[in-house]
Amino acid sequence: MRQFLTCFSALLSLLSIAPLPVISAPVNGTSLEKRAPTWGFPYGSTKVRGVNLGGWLVLEPWMTPTLFTTPNDVRIVDEYTFCQYQDYDVAHAALVNHWNTWITYDDFVKIKNAGLNHVRLPIGYWAWDVSRGEPYHSGQLYYLEQAVTWAKQTGLKVMIDLHGAPGSQNPFDNSGRVNNSPQWHTDKSNVARSLSIIRTIASWYATRTDVVTAIQSLNEPAGWLGNDFMTVLKQYWYDSYGNIRYPYGTGEQGGALQVIHDAFMGLDYWKGFMGAGFDGVMLDTHYYGIYDDTRARWSWDQQIAGACAQAAALRSSSLWTIVGEWTTAATDCAAQAFNGPNSKSRYDGSLPGTTPIGSCVPWTGSGSTFSQEYKTFLRKFFEAQTFAFEAGAGWIYWSWKLEKSDEWSYSKGLEYGWIPQDPTQRLYPNICG
Repeated sequence: MRQFLTCFSALLSLLSIAPLPVISAPVNGTSLEKRAPTWGFPYGSTKVRGVNLGGWLVLEPWMTPTLFTTPNDVRIVDEYTFCQYQDYDVAHAALVNHWNTWITYDDFVKIKNAGLNHVRLPIGYWAWDVSRGEPYHSGQLYYLEQAVTWAKQTGLKVMIDLHGAPGSQNPFDNSGRVNNSPQWHTDKSNVARSLSIIRTIASWYATRTDVVTAIQSLNEPAGWLGNDFMTVLKQYWYDSYGNIRYPYGTGEQGGALQVIHDAFMGLDYWKGFMGAGFDGVMLDTHYYGIYDDTRARWSWDQQIAGACAQAAALRSSSLWTIVGEWTTAATDCAAQAFNGPNSKSRYDGSLPGTTPIGSCVPWTGSGSTFSQEYKTFLRKFFEAQTFAFEAGAGWIYWSWKLEKSDEWSYSKGLEYGWIPQDPTQRLYPNICG
């Protein structure tokens, strides 16, 4: 298997060499209806209801903690160090086993049967390119292609998401490497490598936009780093637009949307961006109400009201806007490393510098231990968020499955009843007034 995956990855990587043109400013054109081909999904008229396949082709310790506790090495805190500090064969065997078992065809069937229409598939740059000697293991492209095949067979649409970029676009493990000083924007070669990968993805799937309907150029770029970062990022959005919307290297448009992230700047920041002259651009924002001490102390009613309040901003956004990550979890009590390498929870005060709110025991772990009162809240929170997010283009939940944190798991929510089998079913139709 290792030999096959290595050869497969190498063969696909060769395809990224052929240059295709990019653009660096808006292009002239008429309306979306006149210029764009038929989309593979009726964005704008039908709501996106989907789920992320998180923790599969990009590792995150808090999602799959057993992968990270087995090596018994405190230096292993992300996918980079997972590969760096283990014997190659040991690490690769663990990765291949994980890739083969974490998401299967049966999961796609269950996702479709749950009334969902999209999967968002996070993948790191290292699946294509480790030319700078990064310790990452390749082999993920076989599973990417398998996922696209399964999606076609089950009638689901795929958003391919470049989740980690060279140099890291944020300091989090979801970029592939925990890094207090992200360097993606400081080195032109990092940006060029990212664009080459986006160009390759768009080229591969240009004739299969009935399944791969959208490509996300970059996940969660760290906009808070300031103007230098945002200047590079905006140009990257323009250039990757050219790669995605013109995948043939000609003036002919393709059928895949470009998805850009709000870079944590808020939706108002992007009003008017990529407007006239552009088409097929979707803005992605992520909603988590648990990342600061104030919101971590909100009551359940406040959590629900906070979710409902998102509808107004989504409704007024100047681009199609999707909530590409969100959860029913209302605390940060999930598995180890949620708040960073080897760290703990702000909710129970084990995170250094925080004041405890309460015990984490009732709010995480197996759904079989959750009280009925808690499950009722989770159902209300699910309905409030889906109601609010459908004021925009729709939503994609994070994530389909986790090892130990059922409050985050869509599949476990279905199993234990706080997520309905039909996501449009409402027990609380007036939850947002």
